[in-house]
Amino acid sequence: MNTHHRSLGAQLSRVSAACLLVLAATTGNALAQGDLQGRVTDKQQYLFNGAQVEIKELGLKQTTARDGSFYFSRLQDGNYTLKISYLGADSVEYPVVIKNGEVFKQDFVLTQQSALEEVVVKGQRSSVANALNRQKNAKRLVSIVSSDSIGQFPDQNAAEALQRLPGLFIQRDQGEGRFVGIRGIDPNLNNLTINGANIPAPESGVRSVALDVIPSELIEGLEVTKSVTSDMDADAVGGSVEVKSLSAFDRDYDTLSLTAQGSYSEQTEDTSPKLSGSYTKIFEFEGEKRLGLAAAVSWFERDFGSLNVETDGGWGDIEFEDAATGEDVAQFGAEEIEQRFYRISRERLGAALNLDYHTSATDQYYLRTLYSKFSDDEFRLRNEYKFDKGQVNAATWTDTAANFTDAEMDRDTKDRYEEQKILSIVAGGENRLNEWHLDYSLGYSKSEESEPNRFDVSFAGEGFDLGYVARGAVPELTQSNDAHDLGNFELDEIVHENNFSQDEELSVKFDLSRDFVWNNYNGEVKFGAKWRDREKLNDKNVAIYDGGFDGVFASQFVATRIPDYSLGNFGPGLSRQNLRAYFNSTRNQLELNQNESTVETRGGSYNSEEDIAAAYAMVTLDVDKWSIVAGLRYESTDFSTQGSRVELIVDDVNDSETVAVTPWEVSKDYDHLLPSLNVRYDFSEKLLARFAFTQTIARPSFGDSAAFQLIETETEEDDGVVVTERKAEVGNPDLDPYESTNLDVSIEYYPGKIGVLSAGFFYKDIDNFIVQAEVQDNGQWDGFEEVVQPINGGSAKIKGVELAWTKSFDSGLLIATNATFTNADADMPNQADSIGNIALGYETQKLSTRLTLTHKSKTYQFEDSGASVYQDAHNQVDFNAKYFVSDNLNIYFNAININDEPLYLYHGNTQYNYQYESYGTTYELGVTWNAF
Repeated sequence: MNTHHRSLGAQLSRVSAACLLVLAATTGNALAQGDLQGRVTDKQQYLFNGAQVEIKELGLKQTTARDGSFYFSRLQDGNYTLKISYLGADSVEYPVVIKNGEVFKQDFVLTQQSALEEVVVKGQRSSVANALNRQKNAKRLVSIVSSDSIGQFPDQNAAEALQRLPGLFIQRDQGEGRFVGIRGIDPNLNNLTINGANIPAPESGVRSVALDVIPSELIEGLEVTKSVTSDMDADAVGGSVEVKSLSAFDRDYDTLSLTAQGSYSEQTEDTSPKLSGSYTKIFEFEGEKRLGLAAAVSWFERDFGSLNVETDGGWGDIEFEDAATGEDVAQFGAEEIEQRFYRISRERLGAALNLDYHTSATDQYYLRTLYSKFSDDEFRLRNEYKFDKGQVNAATWTDTAANFTDAEMDRDTKDRYEEQKILSIVAGGENRLNEWHLDYSLGYSKSEESEPNRFDVSFAGEGFDLGYVARGAVPELTQSNDAHDLGNFELDEIVHENNFSQDEELSVKFDLSRDFVWNNYNGEVKFGAKWRDREKLNDKNVAIYDGGFDGVFASQFVATRIPDYSLGNFGPGLSRQNLRAYFNSTRNQLELNQNESTVETRGGSYNSEEDIAAAYAMVTLDVDKWSIVAGLRYESTDFSTQGSRVELIVDDVNDSETVAVTPWEVSKDYDHLLPSLNVRYDFSEKLLARFAFTQTIARPSFGDSAAFQLIETETEEDDGVVVTERKAEVGNPDLDPYESTNLDVSIEYYPGKIGVLSAGFFYKDIDNFIVQAEVQDNGQWDGFEEVVQPINGGSAKIKGVELAWTKSFDSGLLIATNATFTNADADMPNQADSIGNIALGYETQKLSTRLTLTHKSKTYQFEDSGASVYQDAHNQVDFNAKYFVSDNLNIYFNAININDEPLYLYHGNTQYNYQYESYGTTYELGVTWNAF
């Protein structure tokens, strides 16, 4: 699968040349004459995306585009029968006459006797039919969410909309969906594009894009490809997600939609507003020329919070002083447990402006733009109970309970404003050049995350009686009364940060395709190339103040309101405003720890560049009931990274401390030649099977591959002997990408009307798996006590079964359920053994309701203190109801996380808390007005 030499470019060129020779040989006798073009619509001008259109006499098939259009070229003069099939509607046939090499042009109407009568414009059945038709007629394995489906769930962003599909799950932050995983695979190993352009990640260190930055109102559709073809980017071990923004040609009429919403957080008793709107218009010109304008904007501000308990460092052997003997003793327990109280104001602004210019059925041009701004204004209070800093009676110690005297406790705050922005601009077009079809695009995307003026303050106290009992997800913490007296906590440290991360990509691509006939079988040859230039910047600026504030106590900054904390006794809070005012007025008098500030600043900053050149050749052939898509893709990657080797040198013997900073720059090139095969067999119009063999990759995350080294050297004297201890944490620019061989086999049954019953098996063999490891013994770190570095840690095999059933009944009842079961031979981060959804819906002409359950089983996260950390199973119930006051006006109600499902991570055993966080239920009430 993987080769590492430049001769592959020549090999790919020979493959492309061979394809063209075959094409020339097989098309010489084709006597092309006229063309047939049209659209599939109904009497209400609804355009059917994903309908199958077939010329029965020739066996030629196409699937309609998002504007309902299709196009057959080079047809010999004669009489033909055009058959149109759409799941949920009766098939229709139309006579077509091609004569004198002319273009036959017509809109083809699905009759009102179909099962879609009066539900094609709104409602659950329409959205399900749209998605299932596109899924059924695709030549590769895909799952689809239409824009109408998004409106049927209480989903605020693209991530939450995708969690409803088979095989997909989400990672949440503060109760809201962020990152999307496919078939149990970590989100970093998937690909994301918006309107065909790759989207870089605003967050530092990662490749995965948090889809909560994209409001659902800006989306026309979401398509998840699980078996890629060679004309797609190869970086998709789990799969590829395509976000499509709206176009004026999605409808055949002008539209205007406005939505206003209010939400209520049960946990914090806050209310939050939301406003959104979209507008599309089509301008007609002379001949076939048409210009489509589509614009959308969405604004949402949410005030909420969460309650949290975490065990820092997990559970393991810790040292303490036995109060009875005065000796140091090591025993199993928790070193530090934290209470956290969050208040957050989250704002999301999204806008899209799209232009489509059609000069003919075969010549089209477009401009797609999408802008999203996401911000979190967060203030966090934290109490840190430090159980290794006191005395305890060892006789009363158990694995789940302990009580300490003369122990330490910290109270601190995090005051942070974080803003993420994504800008995507894609311009392109498609043209027919004689017998060739040309697609091309130029894309520019930029993502950035800024964290200006972050402000963390820590107060330290000691001499408290502290204890814990671990009986479940939330440890019971006990404390003496003086632990809640803020006068016992002295200001210990202030950290001020200005951080910035930027990820920018420019891409150019073209695809050239041509139809051919071979032994009376229809086919298509396609080849193309793509170039991507990407740059990732992480710029940290950290100032650590650890002196100059003697005699300053937490009692000087007490908040007027006691935190409403239901997970234990939290005590008084601290004032955000008063802390800021103190720092701003005294900053020049505080003592800056220059060495530690330099280590954090230089050690966390880097710049990485990545150039990817790709070329492919692909052939599609329809043979009776078989559809075969085979291809070969070549990708060359040039990677370079610049950072620093930062060493903190502490010499206790001579009482000195210095920092040495050395620039570090590394380059790495690698190549891949990746085959793909997608096969589909139609047993009948209702039953089909698929098989796919693909090879994909996933490049290392920027954080793992960055050029940074953080080294700590400490020299001290122990019993007259001078001892030097060295430890390091380093990046690994020499990492190889993940390489995955993927097999898919599935069967799909569409029983008629609107529904599907499907089952599939998948297998992935992943090489070069990246893990964090101690590498001090690999021969490159002589003299080091400990060195932690990401390395390629071998292989992992994953196999699984994916099941789905969707059924729409004439009574208005809708059932949709899916489940994915996976098994891996090694622990993989964020890999869930089972994920699934159950949705029960009911619909009349006026009312549409849906109750959903989303399930994800426990997932392995990482190792800590010799034991595995797992995220517990997550089961969340949501409800959506929509009432149509008229054809233009509807009122909706959403209830999110009805069962108040928390986030829970545990250390080895479920009774040992690692992180517990609760969010409560959120209720939303809104109104939408549509003008058609």
